[in-house]
Formats: sequence, C-alpha cells, structure tokens
Amino acid sequence: MSVFTHLVSELSRLLEPVLAESATAAAIVLFTVLVRLALHPLNRAAFRGATPVAGLLPVLLQLPVFFLMYRAFSSGALLDHRLFAAPLGARWADALGAGGLLGAQGLVFLALFAAIAAVAAWSAVRGRRAAAAAPVPAAVAHVSAEQQAAMRKLGGVLPLLSFGTLVTAAVVPLAAGLYLVTTTAWSVAERVWLQHRKEVAEGGARSSL
Repeated sequence: MSVFTHLVSELSRLLEPVLAESATAAAIVLFTVLVRLALHPLNRAAFRGATPVAGLLPVLLQLPVFFLMYRAFSSGALLDHRLFAAPLGARWADALGAGGLLGAQGLVFLALFAAIAAVAAWSAVRGRRAAAAAPVPAAVAHVSAEQQAAMRKLGGVLPLLSFGTLVTAAVVPLAAGLYLVTTTAWSVAERVWLQHRKEVAEGGARSSL
C-alpha cells in the first residue's frame, strides 16, 4: 500500500461515521486541502515575486500526488469506494454506459463538471478584470498601442484555459476529478486572498505617507 493510499484510507476511516460510503471522496478533498496548505508558503513567495522557481515548484510538487491518485483509483485497493452512486474509479464514459447522462452515476459527474465550470468561470472573470486593469510594464511601454491592445486581449483569453480542466475531468477517474476541482478552487481562492492582502498593505502604506 502506497503512502497516499494509506493516508486517504486513514482519513476515510475517521470520516466514515459521518459520511458513510462517501467518506473516501471527502478524504480526497481533505487530503488535497492539506497538500495545498503545505504548498501555500511557496505560492505566497511566487505571488510576491520572490523567485521564479517558487512559482514552478507548487505545480511540480502536485504532479506526483495527481498521478498517485490516478493509479490508486485505476487499479488499486480503493476501487470499491464511491461518491453517492458513482465509483471513485469510474470515468464519465463508464457513467454514461451505466445509466446515461441523467442516470445516477451520470448526475454525479454532471455535478462535478458544474463545480469545475463555476470555478473556471470565476477564474476567467477575475483574470479578464486583472488584465484590463493592469498597467503596461515599462519593458513594453515602447510597443505600439495596437500591440498593447493585443497583449491585453491575450491576457484576457489566457484565463479561459482553466476550462481545459473540464476535458481532463471527463477522461480521468472520478477521484482525480475531485482532486482537480478542489485544487483549482483552492488556487483561485488563494490568489484572491493574496491579492486582497496586497491591496490592503499598499493602501496602508499610502495612508501612512
């Protein structure tokens, strides 16, 4: 049994008296939150621009967790666990075959997709607003107005890439989809919080002058 499987199993055992057969799904969400909490100092350093490496490390460190989860719920000891009617090792194609789009398993996947779409839309809206409000860097100040406008449009389009998570969630096991929606929601909320703290700090610095 891998360390990941052991940790999820232990968390599931603790949650089972309250959540019954969905305890393992909740354990995945809780495990993801714990991982993101551990990575928060690196994300905070990346947001402050302390070092370029700090922005890359959190992504790289999450990849092994994602692949361990993918493997555990593709062919492992956790295959028989469920989220409501859907096995955590099932994919959307399995759910469609088991009862169709609006079957018991299909509805679980539709709820997952709706949650991912909501997080992606939130991220896209905030990204577009940030891109529109951001000042032009001094390094590109000499660029023509048309090129600057194109760069701003690109900055507004890039957040839409977060909708690509929907495609991934449709082909990986349900357990991995839970990980994706949890870590994506955490990333957006964390950035909002860090930006808020930055604005408060800058406002306090200006008021003290």
